Amino acid sequence: MPLSRIITLIVGLIVILGLTLWLIDSFSRLYWQFSYSAPLLGNLLLFLLIVLVGALIAAFVYYVFVIQAGENRQRQRKQRPSVQIPAAKSEAASSTLEAVKQQVAQIQDEVTRQALLSKSREIETHLTHGEIQVVVFGTGSAGKTSLINAVMGRVVGKVDAPMGTTRVGETYCLRLKGLERQILMTDTPGILEAGVAGTEREQLARELATEANLLLFVVDNDIRQSEYEPLRALAEIGKRSLLVLNKTDLYTDEDKEAILARLRQRIRGFIAPSDVVAIAANPQSVELENAGIFQPEADILPLLRRMAAILRAEGEDLVADNILLQSVRLGEQARKLIDTQRRRQADKIVDRFQWIGAGVVSVTPLPVVDLLATAAVNAQMVVEIGRVYGCELNMDNARELALSLAKTLASLGIVKGALQLLTTALQLNVATFIVGRAIQGVTAAYLTRIAGKSFIEYFRHDQDWGDGGMTEVVQRQFQLNRRDEFIKIFIQQAIQRVVQPLTDQAKVVEYDQEEKN
Repeated sequence: MPLSRIITLIVGLIVILGLTLWLIDSFSRLYWQFSYSAPLLGNLLLFLLIVLVGALIAAFVYYVFVIQAGENRQRQRKQRPSVQIPAAKSEAASSTLEAVKQQVAQIQDEVTRQALLSKSREIETHLTHGEIQVVVFGTGSAGKTSLINAVMGRVVGKVDAPMGTTRVGETYCLRLKGLERQILMTDTPGILEAGVAGTEREQLARELATEANLLLFVVDNDIRQSEYEPLRALAEIGKRSLLVLNKTDLYTDEDKEAILARLRQRIRGFIAPSDVVAIAANPQSVELENAGIFQPEADILPLLRRMAAILRAEGEDLVADNILLQSVRLGEQARKLIDTQRRRQADKIVDRFQWIGAGVVSVTPLPVVDLLATAAVNAQMVVEIGRVYGCELNMDNARELALSLAKTLASLGIVKGALQLLTTALQLNVATFIVGRAIQGVTAAYLTRIAGKSFIEYFRHDQDWGDGGMTEVVQRQFQLNRRDEFIKIFIQQAIQRVVQPLTDQAKVVEYDQEEKN
């Protein structure tokens, strides 16, 4: 029992006891005065005393245990959160969001970082105060806006409009009896529209659909393959969906049932048969014999009943699932941004070390095998790439990795292939007398690049070469770096960084010899 209730009880009892004693004393005096002269009046006073004491006790009990209890229930109702997310899913979403924040903190671009933090705060707010998002999705001619008009009970958009009218997602609010959350219904641009603008609007519609708690996918006939694919894709990521057959007033009852049967057959496995409903959101008017016009009322009761049943039974689960999905998607977005950022940093390291190795080898030419061990796979490069990906390697471990990859390059014939490839390219672009001295330096740079790119993939995947091992990664990088467009750019850079310094050096030596002669 709360302390306030106990104090009230004690004070009340003291007051009642005091009043009772006073009443007993007062009435006892009156009773003795009347008992001899008027016994009936004395008994009446005694009865009145008992009634007054009982009334005091009853009033006190009623206040303490009825009125105050009601006030507490009302106070608790006001203080109680309007919604209760399932605990396990709420914890999962919170944990995911916390991990996302840690990832976002690593993003260097300030604008991007702040945008992701803002999104994470929106998701956190939605955990306790968010609305249920119902998104209406489908082709432009299926009657999405008419459906919303009928549900809202008032005109909120253009009806019977041409495809492309709804250019942005338009949202409307409504309340459902028995559901504490507010419902937001969003009308999306139509999918499968022609042109660049149509493609952009469809992308917006898909983005809105992925954020929905409940998706209403509207069709006006049997579903086409172009409609089936986005519906299935949304269902596969966990979107709770209703398939709505609109414009049923255009069909006979027999045709309508046949279409519904085909729809239920096509979406079997990812949408329940009970979640396929038929409506007529904006029935066509009928011309009467007397030249009058009769406008039938919208027939959307099956959809309203199914929506109400789902939202009342599954509303909080749908919100929790969607919050978790949005958290995971935000985490994936952050990971992609961090991966891009790290790759840029790692690529700069590879670019720097490939030309450092080329310079060293050009000055002091070495046999090919020694070239691999000392320049192509540089241990310091491995350490620096690992540091970018949060992996601190010592030089001994780095040398082991470098030597292992060097042996793989040699065993796969990549060293020989690189020599042939670059010799041919250099002969086409450089004077013959300097080619011999440049080949080893340029080859060192090229092999260092392949090694560096391979190590980037290794660290990107948490120090794992994958199912195909180091061999598959190295071969893939060699194929990517032997394309004609890359070789042209690489040779141009090699001429500036390796060949030109050698040419200048040769001219200096030739000039010195002439001076001596």
